[in-house]
Amino acid sequence: MFGYRVPAPNEAMLISGGNSKSAAPFRVVTGHGAFVMPVFRKVRFLTLAMCEAEVTEVCVTKQAIALTVRAVIAFKVGNDTESIVNAGQRFLSDQDQMSVLTGRIFAGHLRSIIGSMTVEEIITERQKLATEVLDGSAVEMAKIGLTVDALQIQSIDDMKLGYIAAMAAPHNAAIQRDAQIAQAVANKAAAEAEQESQRTQAEYARQTSIVQAQYRAEVEAAQAQASQAGPLAQAKAQQEVIDARTELAQREAELRQQQLVAEVIKPADAEAERIRILALAEAEKMRVQAEAAASNNRVALDRMLIDQLPQIVKEAGRGLAGANVNILNGADGLGEMAAGLVGQGLSILDSVKRGLSASPAPAPTGAPEDNGHAAAPARGELTQ
Repeated sequence: MFGYRVPAPNEAMLISGGNSKSAAPFRVVTGHGAFVMPVFRKVRFLTLAMCEAEVTEVCVTKQAIALTVRAVIAFKVGNDTESIVNAGQRFLSDQDQMSVLTGRIFAGHLRSIIGSMTVEEIITERQKLATEVLDGSAVEMAKIGLTVDALQIQSIDDMKLGYIAAMAAPHNAAIQRDAQIAQAVANKAAAEAEQESQRTQAEYARQTSIVQAQYRAEVEAAQAQASQAGPLAQAKAQQEVIDARTELAQREAELRQQQLVAEVIKPADAEAERIRILALAEAEKMRVQAEAAASNNRVALDRMLIDQLPQIVKEAGRGLAGANVNILNGADGLGEMAAGLVGQGLSILDSVKRGLSASPAPAPTGAPEDNGHAAAPARGELTQ
């Protein structure tokens, strides 16, 4: 709109000209616009933004030691109308002069306050120095419409005199000593921890190796046992089959031997013994007949007995043929058994002869008398 002017948020609009009801030579407008009549009114703008001033000043302390002090001041024009008017009257035509004038003001107050302090106080109490400088310059800054937001002491230098370094030397030595001690303690602890870690790792490695070796041995033993289990089981099974077959063959052989003994050997032995006994009896008959022919006593009776002897032996042989004979000592036992049979026949014959000799008359025909003498037992055993 024609004649309507609006200042920026960080600016103050100064309108001069016309009749003014206030003592100020211009009207201050901030935060809103205003109508300005051309030709009759003149408008100027004053910045309300933050400004900065740097100060580098050589100051002499209470101990007559020269120090170079660098400081930074953050300031601006005050927000109230009075501060804007004061600042406008002084810096409106050249607003850059605000930083120059502010720096000079603070340089003076900085020299004054440092001159009342020692180096130790300045080094250790920088905040106190900044506060006193601010307090000392507040009145002067208010007169020119400026307010200080912050004062920062950036550096303090003794211009290579070594005073500050000498002040710091004991502390630096103590710090270095403590640092070295702490470093040594840390190195020792680190070395101990490293050694303990190595020992622990070595122990774990040893235990792991032992366990792995045990596992490998157990696995190899199990594998060997498993690989041998099949052949061993097969060999054992084959051995059991062989043993069973051997036992069966032995039993079959024994059974066959028993069958041969029962079917062939025993009947053949019995028949051979019967024939032998008959032959012996016949020979004995012939001997007795010869003796009877030479004897004149009781020829008729002897003839009768001689004639009966083959029949007795024959009956004994017939009984032997159907008997189950167990020969204890082989052929010798068989011969002894046959001799026993013949001997029994002869004993019976002798008994009859002695009985007849003792009696005055011949005994009637019948079985001979038992004279109390038993026949000698044969070594062979006859069972039927």
